[in-house]
Amino acid sequence: MVKCHIIVSSFGLRKILYPCDMSDLPAHRPESASSQPKLLSRERSILAFNRRVLAQARRLDVPLLERLRYICIVSSNIDEFFEVRFPDYIEVVRQPDAIGANSELHALVEEAHALISDHYRAFNDEVIPLLKQQGIVILSHSERNEAQCRWVQQFFNDEVKPLLVPVGLDPAHPFPQVANKSLNFIVRLGGKDAFGRANTIAIVKVPRVLPRVIRLPAKVSAGRQAFVLLTSVIRAHLAELFSGREVVAFSQFRITRDSDLEVGEGDVANLRQALRSGLTTRNFGRAIRLEVGSTCPAELAEFLLGQFVLPKAALYRVDGPVNLVRLNQLIDQVDAPHLRFAPFEPAWPSERVPLHKSILATLHEKDILLHHPFETFEMVTQFLREAVFDPDVLAIKQTVYRTGSESPMMDLLIEAARRGKEVTVVVELKARFDEEANINWAERLEAVGAQVVYGVVGLKTHAKLLLLTRRVSGRLRRYAHLSTGNYNPKTARLYTDLGYLTADPDITADADAVFQQLASLGKMKALRCLLQAPFKLHREMLALIQRVAHAASLGEPARIVLKLNALTDVPLIEALIQAGMAGAKIDLIVRGACMLAPGIPGQTENIRVRSIVGRFLEHSRILYFRWGAGLDDEALYLSSADWMSRNMFRRIEIAWPVRNAALKQRVIDECVVPYLHDGVDSWFEQPDGSYVSSGLPGPSAQQALMALYQAR
Repeated sequence: MVKCHIIVSSFGLRKILYPCDMSDLPAHRPESASSQPKLLSRERSILAFNRRVLAQARRLDVPLLERLRYICIVSSNIDEFFEVRFPDYIEVVRQPDAIGANSELHALVEEAHALISDHYRAFNDEVIPLLKQQGIVILSHSERNEAQCRWVQQFFNDEVKPLLVPVGLDPAHPFPQVANKSLNFIVRLGGKDAFGRANTIAIVKVPRVLPRVIRLPAKVSAGRQAFVLLTSVIRAHLAELFSGREVVAFSQFRITRDSDLEVGEGDVANLRQALRSGLTTRNFGRAIRLEVGSTCPAELAEFLLGQFVLPKAALYRVDGPVNLVRLNQLIDQVDAPHLRFAPFEPAWPSERVPLHKSILATLHEKDILLHHPFETFEMVTQFLREAVFDPDVLAIKQTVYRTGSESPMMDLLIEAARRGKEVTVVVELKARFDEEANINWAERLEAVGAQVVYGVVGLKTHAKLLLLTRRVSGRLRRYAHLSTGNYNPKTARLYTDLGYLTADPDITADADAVFQQLASLGKMKALRCLLQAPFKLHREMLALIQRVAHAASLGEPARIVLKLNALTDVPLIEALIQAGMAGAKIDLIVRGACMLAPGIPGQTENIRVRSIVGRFLEHSRILYFRWGAGLDDEALYLSSADWMSRNMFRRIEIAWPVRNAALKQRVIDECVVPYLHDGVDSWFEQPDGSYVSSGLPGPSAQQALMALYQAR
């Protein structure tokens, strides 16, 4: 069989991989540049990514409810930015004149404020009016008619008021504990309290159990799908919470807190117990951001800033509800299929594995590449299900990073342990915001006799591995699944990822060695083909870049194409820059943060960076290198790791080679070529870190892949 490789793709990849120039890149070229390119800010790059997501909410070709969903996604992303990325800056912000003296910090704070303002403008000025045209309305108190006001009053009396406990502040009633991202009201009162005192400030905490979006019944909706927000319901009836007092002024408010769990792993005997304890206090970490309504009186905002020890720069006035992510509840309740994306059902790869055929038996014949969400994740679940109910399968090992609170795969692992199989599960307890779900799964697995380990102290286990050991004709044989994404069937319908099923002796032996190391903490022999962080992955990536750079310096074909979620590791960035300066042509498809500034003459003019933001979240990591014209002068790896220092040195990660010629060509044809041609969902990064829509001809890569798989 003739070995296929990237330059013979039937999709015309030669033209893209060996362009005559980079003139098709829409970029502003500065007239001069320093000898050493300045790296871009990671945090500002994250905000730039959220601007690209916000742009989806403004696209006329995106269904209206999906536009609202992008509004919610941006809200969630901004919350995480403040919870996780911004705490390192807050101490600097608290210092007098810190922002004025630090131009980078000033730019970051200004960009955050600008993004949030634009976010609410898109919601109020674009999406809400269009929803109204479709008969879907969110009614404020002033817009409600008499019948609607009566219904809201009854709802408040029956469902809301009994759960609200306003707290008047005085020396015996200190400012209450306010949980992270919870809804609250601050109220300034006139008159005197029941004891004749003139305490003027009260706080109303709103329980999370109350729905944030309430649909009005049809009898009072006047033929529309009508909703009211909980904030509107409470503000309309605040006075009823303070009998005998006058509500002089009020505002909704919300605090975002530092949500990174910090556990001194070297000082704890049981990491799981320490993390469970830490989860109880996560909601009350140090304050980072204060959101108030746009009409909040200045004195109330100042009072809140003082209570939370925050500078003025941490105050965000918003024109609407303080938590737009809760508008997902409206999307779920609206009856309007035409305002959503058309349903897409992932395909079963029947041409490779007929429905009636055993996956394990198929792996005796060939490897299987799965492209999610275009192909169903159910095949991975079926792979594990076969193992659980196959008496010849003796042992199952799996890593767990984000699997969700409900997981058929975890249920299958529990069933395997009950059936007496040797089950070993490496559960990453410190997967951010999934800690509680993973702790619960660990406890359930241990309860049925599975061996549960938590990886290596100080390192997160982010590698995605599933390994089976089976007796075949009297001998033990291994089968493995490796993935760029998580073992989560729900996100597998929303994220683009690649899964690889194989019985290759080299890959499965390496996977077994990784599991042995994670369980025993012992040293292991050099792996045959897997690259593992924190040991070899970073070093080998640098070596491959340098090999390409050397080929470029000799005038030979030299090409790098990387598809990543983030590019922030400085040595890898510097190596890419050097390869580009040597003449290598480099395309980087980076969904989120990218600190490399492309298109600078004499430095990064051979490098272009694009970001794809579409219906699905781009999540696969693909690494392609070419350093000559020979059939063997190339390498293609898939990986669980982004090119960030934390992934290379503070996590257990893997990258594995795609050595099968047909599967390699398929990765190129489906996961590289369409994205380099995308003219709908692609954005090009500029030298200053901003992004512009590509403006290139060509279809959306994701839409093309959906059509391809629907046809199958």
